[in-house]
Amino acid sequence: MERELGWFGELSAEDRSWVGLIVQNGIGSFARWFRDPQPVGTLVVTVFGQAPRALTRVVSLQQTVELVRMTIAVVEEDVEDLLGTADGAVVREAMLRYSRDVAFAAAEVYARAAEVRGAWDARLEALVVDAVLRGEADEAVRSRASALGWEARPGISVVLGLAPEGADAQGTPHAYTAVDELRRSARQAGADALCAVQGDRLVVVLSGVEDLDKAGTTIADHFGPGPVVLGPVVADLLAGARSAREATAGLRAAAGWPAAPRPVAADDLLPERALSGDGHARRRLVTDLYGPIAVDDALLRTLEAYLEHGASIEGSARALFVHANTIRYRLRRIEAVSGLAPTHPRDAYTLRVALTLGRLRAPEA
Repeated sequence: MERELGWFGELSAEDRSWVGLIVQNGIGSFARWFRDPQPVGTLVVTVFGQAPRALTRVVSLQQTVELVRMTIAVVEEDVEDLLGTADGAVVREAMLRYSRDVAFAAAEVYARAAEVRGAWDARLEALVVDAVLRGEADEAVRSRASALGWEARPGISVVLGLAPEGADAQGTPHAYTAVDELRRSARQAGADALCAVQGDRLVVVLSGVEDLDKAGTTIADHFGPGPVVLGPVVADLLAGARSAREATAGLRAAAGWPAAPRPVAADDLLPERALSGDGHARRRLVTDLYGPIAVDDALLRTLEAYLEHGASIEGSARALFVHANTIRYRLRRIEAVSGLAPTHPRDAYTLRVALTLGRLRAPEA
């Protein structure tokens, strides 16, 4: 092994000792198996014995196959010298059947180790996602995410929705199946995903988000029925709490807009969030919408008149004693400074809520 397997010489003395013991167990087990063939399950114990589980992280399954192949080759080369031509042929044929069982036993060992690692990774992933939701993300959390193979690229968004209900014929919840499919879809969109099922919610932390709508549309089908809310894109995982906070508030308020698209950005739910008690949404409506419009008294009075007169340009013009074209011009100005068009029903609703909140806060200013 030292001569022909380059990786074997790189192992520590303890690991080489364990490998040697496994090989010896394998040959001794073959002698016993030749007398009384046993099912595959017993080979897991007799061949791999008490070898530490950590050895599966040091020696890969491919390297284990190389060890089995080399051990068989050495036995085949010497068996005729030890037993003669006739008996050697019989033993060589038995060795082929035995090696097949050993291969299955090795696969079982690695499968069990993979299950344990998978369960641990799932718990670690859930802890990372929970830390982001709680606003407790720090360098340690970032390190744990990296240990999971998650690429912390710029552009982080937290996505929330309901988890799929039910289970398949084997009893595996659809939510856990959806998580695997969601990760694949995210990678196809050029993003990377951390996922956790929390009660009836499915929480996803995406990294590498360049186009939020595109990324959200790619993974939305893997959620259960109901709204899927996209938190705003932030710089890194340490700032992920803001995206999580707004996505959580958006999911709580999404019922107020039954016709909302799926997925919907948390920023598009500002009116519903404000009405449900989200202080951050109220401040943003006042600061980002009401404030820029209120700087120009003519724009503010025009918006008030336009909304009060049922979005009628002529009615607004009569109320303000100005020409209808002046109203049209001012409406375009309002759209330019706020980013919302008063002539669009949804934007008009958002502006109305912002206007009301601005009036309520004006005496405090």
